[in-house]
Amino acid sequence: MPRKPRLHLPGGLYHVILRGNDRQDIFLEDEDRMVFYRLLEESTRRFAYRVHAFCLMTDHVHLALQIWPNAHTVF
Repeated sequence: MPRKPRLHLPGGLYHVILRGNDRQDIFLEDEDRMVFYRLLEESTRRFAYRVHAFCLMTDHVHLALQIWPNAHTVF
């Protein structure tokens, strides 16, 4: 059974974690991190959220994101 869609709270602050499959490394080289930085920057311009903080580890990423109050999306 699929999970229910997450409720979107305008102005909500979310802690997002991204992990590699089986906790495998997702950043093998510095260039991998630079690609992630560029994608994160591009996505903040494209979608309605703000990055308050982030931490890139070798095998996972932590993000503190805030959805803009006027955003109308469901995750």
